[in-house]
Amino acid sequence: MALITCRFYSEALQLSTSMTVLLPQETRTQIGMEGRRLDGAHPTLYLLHGLSDDDSIWLRRTSIERYVSGLGLAVVMPQVHRSFYTDMAHGNRYWTFVSEELPALARSFFPLSPKREDNFVAGLSMGGYGAFKLALRHPDRFAAAASLSGALNIAGGLRERLGGEYELIFGDADAAGTENDLFWLLEQRDKENGPKPKLYQCCGTEDFLYDDNRKFLEAVRKTGFDHTYDEGPGAHEWGYWDAQIQKVLSWLPLRNQG
Repeated sequence: MALITCRFYSEALQLSTSMTVLLPQETRTQIGMEGRRLDGAHPTLYLLHGLSDDDSIWLRRTSIERYVSGLGLAVVMPQVHRSFYTDMAHGNRYWTFVSEELPALARSFFPLSPKREDNFVAGLSMGGYGAFKLALRHPDRFAAAASLSGALNIAGGLRERLGGEYELIFGDADAAGTENDLFWLLEQRDKENGPKPKLYQCCGTEDFLYDDNRKFLEAVRKTGFDHTYDEGPGAHEWGYWDAQIQKVLSWLPLRNQG
């Protein structure tokens, strides 16, 4: 695969930022890895980082490049700092950046497919929240979304955990019942007749976000979403996420899979 560290200017953020990108490459002589490329523009996984990380973290903590090399799948990993993938009340417009500007720029730089059936999003912790938020707010753009140990209950205990940082991101008002609330978004999308993304959710039973993940599981089971849930021993750590991202890649509805 091709590994690209892409530095560029964001109009939404009004600053220079970066994304890390993996692009499929057809190879036959590479030792220990299969390189595969599908015909046409690449299906794409937007892979999101957690609260304390950046766009390089998935490459540094997992073997994501090796896992996707035989799938013909591009991976776009953006940098969003501690924004919770939100147009911050006191900060930058990271939701506008990641939902509108980033896909358009990435497709202008690289041969990425714009088709819904070729676009997926996944993330861990804060990135799990961002992944479900992207798919639930734009079900017409994403065929599938995966949350690994996601911080899914923004209107719940997360406010206490983040302290004053919560108000910097979401403001003084309660996030419940808004487009930042995944439970509300889930209910709204379930009422509609439009496309619904497939959802994959996992969390370790020793994770501090386990209870919030169980609450989301109860909510999604009341809907018509195609939902896969996986839990088992594990904490909020990279050994768990490295194993789970392999399950996510096997679960994705990729064209010409296999």
